[in-house]
Amino acid sequence: MIELVQFPWSPFCIAIRRILEFSGTRFKITNIPSSDRSLVWRLTKQRYYGVPTIRDGRAVIFEINEDSQVIAKYVDAKFQLGLFPWGLEGVQSLVWRYIENEVEGIGFKLNDIYWQEVVPPSQQLSFLRHKERKFGRGCIDVWRSQQKELLGQLGQKLIPFEEMLINKPFLFDEQPRFVDFDLYGILGNFLYSDHYQLPAVHTRLRKWHARMSRAKSTTPRRSILKRV
Repeated sequence: MIELVQFPWSPFCIAIRRILEFSGTRFKITNIPSSDRSLVWRLTKQRYYGVPTIRDGRAVIFEINEDSQVIAKYVDAKFQLGLFPWGLEGVQSLVWRYIENEVEGIGFKLNDIYWQEVVPPSQQLSFLRHKERKFGRGCIDVWRSQQKELLGQLGQKLIPFEEMLINKPFLFDEQPRFVDFDLYGILGNFLYSDHYQLPAVHTRLRKWHARMSRAKSTTPRRSILKRV
């Protein structure tokens, strides 16, 4: 059984979790504190400390750089989900970079405003220390003061996706591809605190999000990735 090691609110973990749900396979979730990466460090033989990480039997799969998408490609190949068709090579790379930089860069700030409701009390000190070391002391207070402006910026960043959905149910065609799950994860992080909804003006995106929440692969539920 595949094991997903994650933080529940991580946008990238949400994306991989939804892909595994989409595949129809049974999988195990292991939540770790955001401040304690020792399990991942041990599983990867001291080569990686980030999440998501997955373990599939003896295989441990993790990213090799910020844009690698190793985990999603592994799950896609294992269950033949059609997330990375050759016809979309290149263009998907461009879109997921936009999603993971332009959209995620705003979404996580809006979610972090409510960090005390999301992060377990035992992890809050280390979470705050990590944020302030990375973004500066008082960063979350600054984001809270900018909340209205950030929401407006997010709405603007989502316009291209609203336009992509004019004549099709998913971003590129009739079935979800990797970028659909990537955007779903980023928006899942934004929505995680339950203090937000997707912008009402983006009606197609809201319907897409509902479709993505219940989408299931039509591929038979079996692994077809052979070990060599």
